[in-house]
Amino acid sequence: MADRIYLDHAATTPMLPQALAAVEAGMRHWANPSSPHAEGRAARAALEKARSDVAAAYGWAHELVFTSGASESLQIALGRSMAPRRLISAVEHDSVLRHSEGAQVLPVDGDGVLDLDALRGALAAGPRALVGVQWANSETGVRQPIAEIAAIVHAAGAILLVDAAQMPARADDAVLRHADLVAVSAHKRGGPPGIGALLVRDFGVLLPMGGQEKGYRAGTENLPGALGYSIAVQMPEDLARMAALRARLEAAIVAAGGDPVGANRPRSPLIGAYRMPGVSSAAQLIRFDLAGISVSAGSACSSGSMRPSHVLAAMGWEEPALREVVRVSFGRNTTEAEVDAFTTLWRQIAIEARTRAA
Repeated sequence: MADRIYLDHAATTPMLPQALAAVEAGMRHWANPSSPHAEGRAARAALEKARSDVAAAYGWAHELVFTSGASESLQIALGRSMAPRRLISAVEHDSVLRHSEGAQVLPVDGDGVLDLDALRGALAAGPRALVGVQWANSETGVRQPIAEIAAIVHAAGAILLVDAAQMPARADDAVLRHADLVAVSAHKRGGPPGIGALLVRDFGVLLPMGGQEKGYRAGTENLPGALGYSIAVQMPEDLARMAALRARLEAAIVAAGGDPVGANRPRSPLIGAYRMPGVSSAAQLIRFDLAGISVSAGSACSSGSMRPSHVLAAMGWEEPALREVVRVSFGRNTTEAEVDAFTTLWRQIAIEARTRAA
C-alpha cells in the first residue's frame, strides 16, 4: 500500500512514529492505574502526566477526561449534561444526530453555517440548554463562528459543547476561550485510535456516573493510548503548508469546471469538498481507488453506506448534486505531487463526463 496516495486524513491519519513508540512503552506499564500498589501507582503517574501534556498541548487549563474518542466524548457531554434541553446544528456528525434523542435540530445556511437567529430563538423558547456545534464540518471543512455562537449561548445562560475532532491543537483560540465542553480525538492528530478526551471547563455542568476519570467515565483507563496521544498532539502541524496544498488543488479543480463547497467561508485548511457535475460520488471514488488514490464521499462513519450527505441536504442541496461530491483531506505527509496526481485524474474524469453528455 506504500505506493498509494492517501488523501483521506479527516477519516484518520497515519500514526506518528513517536506516538507509536509511546504506545509500545505504555504497553509495558501493564498495571491498572487504579490499583494502590507500586505498579499501579507508577501507571497512575504516567497517566496523569499524559493528561497534563494533552491539556497543555491544547492550551486547556481546566479538566480533561480521557475517553475512547471524540464520539464517546460527545455522548458523555450530551448524555450527562445538567441542562434539560439539547440544541444541535443540522450538520453535526452522524453519531451526534443519530444519538441525540429529543434534541432540537437547528438550521444552517447554504454554506453550512449555523443560523444564529434560529439559535437565539431556540434558546429563548425554553429552559437552559446545551448547544452542540462542530469547530469544522468533517465533510466540507466549513468552520462555525465559535466566538459569536458562544456569546449568544452564554448570554442565555446555556452551555456550549464544541466537537473539535477535526481541530489541530491550538488552531482556534476561540474554542479554548469560550467553550464549556470540547470533544477531541487522537487518531486524527497522528495518535492511536481508541483514545480521545472531553475537555471540561467546570464539572458542575455534568452529572457524574461513577467509576474512573473522576467519576465521569467508567472503565479501566487506556494508558498506552493516552501516552501515544500525549506525544502526537504535541507534534507540530504545518497548517499554512496544507492550506497552500488545498489552494493548489482547488485552482486546478475550478479550472476543470468543478465546484468547491463552502469556499467563501472560513474553513479548516485540512479539508476540502468538491462537486464534479454529472459524475456520482460513488463513480468518482471507484476511479480514484483503482488509480491508487484514497479519498471519500464524506465522514468515514457514514460514507460507507453511500447515503446522500445529510450535510449537503441541510445546506439546501438537491439531487443529483448532493451525490456528486467527494472530500479531500490533507495530512503532514501530503505532497504537491500527490495533489497534482489527484487533480490530473479529476480533470480526466470530468472531461470524460462532459464528452458523454455532449
